[in-house]
Amino acid sequence: MSIWWSLHLRREAASVPLARRLLLGAMETAGVDPDISYDLSVALSEACANAVEHGGGQGGGEAAAAYRVTAYLDGEKCRIEVADSGPGFPGGGRCATHPVQAAAGTAESGRGLCLIEQLADHVDFRNRPGRGAVVSFDKILKWREDALLKVS
Repeated sequence: MSIWWSLHLRREAASVPLARRLLLGAMETAGVDPDISYDLSVALSEACANAVEHGGGQGGGEAAAAYRVTAYLDGEKCRIEVADSGPGFPGGGRCATHPVQAAAGTAESGRGLCLIEQLADHVDFRNRPGRGAVVSFDKILKWREDALLKVS
């Protein structure tokens, strides 16, 4: 069995914990191991915070005021995508080439993309010219013994 959901959220700080709670609720209901759920929820929070802060397109409008989160729980893997309409990632967003890769320990920001790479099994940062950026990441799932969607 697999499940997926998609959210269209306003670029407001309050949308970040909403997305995180929905993901945690879906994973708990499905029976995903709490440690895996926590890692994915932190990575999702970082991706959403990035979209809220940097994801607005030029000219304003409804598209610039929103971003999209899609999550897929399918078999042994969870894949999450966060898409915005901002200017995209400098250098493609890879932590190794990202200008904020060596953010100082006292910096207020600049660690989110690197944190996502540390928490997920696979990460992809893509620019969509003229349409924004997409952060997608996935993680192999572990299941509780009583899991509803557990893969045998």
